[in-house]
Amino acid sequence: MPADPLTVVGIGPDGWPGLSPAAQTALQAAEVLLGSPRQLALIPSGASAPSVAAVRIAWPSPLSEALPRLLEEHRGRRICVLASGDPTFHGIGTTLVRLLGADAVHVIPHPSSVSLACARLGWPQDQVQVVSTVTNPVDRLHPHLQPGRRLLILSRTAQTPAEVAHLLVARGYGDSTFTVLEQLDGPAERIRTATAADWSHEVDPLNLIAIHCPPDAPVLSTAPGLPDDAYEHDGQLTKREVRAVSLSRLAPVPGQLLWDIGGGAGSIAIEWSRHHPTCRAIAIERDPARAKRLGRNATALGAAVTVVEGPAPAALEGLESPDAIFIGGGATAPGLFDACWNALRPGGRLVANGVTLETEALIIQWYKTYGGDLVRLDVHRASPIGTMTGWRPALPVTIWSVTK
Repeated sequence: MPADPLTVVGIGPDGWPGLSPAAQTALQAAEVLLGSPRQLALIPSGASAPSVAAVRIAWPSPLSEALPRLLEEHRGRRICVLASGDPTFHGIGTTLVRLLGADAVHVIPHPSSVSLACARLGWPQDQVQVVSTVTNPVDRLHPHLQPGRRLLILSRTAQTPAEVAHLLVARGYGDSTFTVLEQLDGPAERIRTATAADWSHEVDPLNLIAIHCPPDAPVLSTAPGLPDDAYEHDGQLTKREVRAVSLSRLAPVPGQLLWDIGGGAGSIAIEWSRHHPTCRAIAIERDPARAKRLGRNATALGAAVTVVEGPAPAALEGLESPDAIFIGGGATAPGLFDACWNALRPGGRLVANGVTLETEALIIQWYKTYGGDLVRLDVHRASPIGTMTGWRPALPVTIWSVTK
């Protein structure tokens, strides 16, 4: 860890002239300057005036492994790190604070690409959803595609706009207004607009995508209870009404982790993860074909779900402790409940669903021991009966929920 606070300077494509006096002073005082080759090239050197005499080191790859070593090598020297835009907005500043602590990092921000994009487009920044594809796959965009929404997508490469446009068209959002903003605030700034369906341009690697979804676009809400036909399945699926009730008791919270045991088609894990971009789920499924299908469903719906193939409770060994657990299958496996209860964090929620008499008997036993809430859900659906319409009952489901 550096003896003096490490300084992180945000910089835009306009380079040195766009920096504040405080940022320029910090760079001129630095002994070591770290950044990407593109960022380092923006800082004057040699006989130019003003010049920055610091030793320049380009980030190695992978950065996450090399960063602690680099900081240790230059301990005691004045280190300055270059970052694109605002260093604490999807940037290296956040990583350094996490690694060194807030007191050891001094951040001098520059306008973020999101601020610049909203200024160019006239969009209210507080009403825009920002999605990063720098560290996430493009399919994580799915939950954010909603009628009338404005989205700003942080691109990973020059190919990202084409990938995003293709996803929009496949999802029925091809009429979205699609704007790509390149080299924002630099001398090569360029802004081009089309519909997602008509987008076919080559772009600069330093780009941002703005999407205005049409108001009549297809709805696939992030609320619990997606239509059953939103999933590829073989019948092993928690139906939408039961799913909505079960998820209400699991109570998704941003940043928390769910275990979905007996994942089937993955509907519980997927809808937990779609609740918020930071929600995560691990789905445990013993059947190989179902595990693969579950993974396809998660990708198609943009959910952060890790699939673990194998039988529970053995497959639970070594997994990160969860904040919530759903037992939708395999409840009668010996030792399963004890393994789940022991792994669950204090304050965590456990929900178990039962359809068979054997599973219901176990659930009632757990309810008597641990308390909680026990309900029985009967769902009837309208269905043709000859030339008339009647009610067809689904199998009743017993739902037990408890907080540890």
